[in-house]
Amino acid sequence: MRAWVLLFAVLWYLTGVGWQRSALHNKKGFIYGTPGHPVKIYVKLHQNSPILVCMDPESAKKETVDPTYVWIGPNENKLTGNNRINITNTGKLMVKDFLEPLSGPYTCTFSYKSVKAETQEEKTIKKRYEFIMFAYREPDYSYQMAVRFTTKSCVGRYNDLLFRVLKKILDNLISDLTSHVIEPSYKCHLVKIPKHGLIHELFIAFQVNPFAPGWKAACNQSVDCEDNTNHNILQARDRIEEFFRSQAYIFYHDLNKTLPAMHFIDHSFQVVRMDSCRPGFGKNEAMHSNCASCCVVCSPGTFSPDVDVTCQTCVSIHFYGAKSCP
Repeated sequence: MRAWVLLFAVLWYLTGVGWQRSALHNKKGFIYGTPGHPVKIYVKLHQNSPILVCMDPESAKKETVDPTYVWIGPNENKLTGNNRINITNTGKLMVKDFLEPLSGPYTCTFSYKSVKAETQEEKTIKKRYEFIMFAYREPDYSYQMAVRFTTKSCVGRYNDLLFRVLKKILDNLISDLTSHVIEPSYKCHLVKIPKHGLIHELFIAFQVNPFAPGWKAACNQSVDCEDNTNHNILQARDRIEEFFRSQAYIFYHDLNKTLPAMHFIDHSFQVVRMDSCRPGFGKNEAMHSNCASCCVVCSPGTFSPDVDVTCQTCVSIHFYGAKSCP
């Protein structure tokens, strides 16, 4: 039975009863250094980093003699090519399958010779560039929703019965998306409506969450499940919105029907997206303006223990992605 038909029947019954993200990408996807200014780069977890070039754009346009490139990674380790880090003989670096511990500063020193043709005099010139790479994840979406229903009175068991039936209908509507309704609540108020006097109304609020039992199994063994859960919760949002839109159509556009005493109030549906981050990640628009909507790995000196949105301070932490404060 269609969900809106079921609720319609219940209402009549109750009445009757009572990036890779960086500002310095060029057209080829390379990211160049800027002398004296660290370049921030955001790499999605388990994706490959963009290609970092151990040059600034101006140097890349000029001829260089006997160039050498030395890369220093996080923890001041000299980097060499391996199965995760790819370094070319022209100073380009890419990190594969990026993880939280790979976050941090990547510094390269570009050396070359300036040769005077008439005297063959040589002079070694060095330039240093700093990049800071941060692992990030997409936030987990959930939706806070609110609706209003008319009711006959703020006293009696029928309000509670409607509330429970509505929650069950919504849960059934989105159960195949491994999503469910959490933190439902309602209050009854007496509302003065222009030209209609006083009306009792139920103000109902609830959150739609993509982590119903079985959600991990539904990720199809994906390393990062945000894409799956966010896709599901968007579908759940659309289904619930369509459900209440159908309620409004039934009650307000079918002139042959008389409104029951308890019915959905047209245009009362409201929805707001709420983001959360996995442990070890958080949002910081001031620090990560180029990735303001991302859940970025917590930097040294901070941690995030649960599905919060920000990283908290902990001075004893000296690594990226901390989930607790010792």
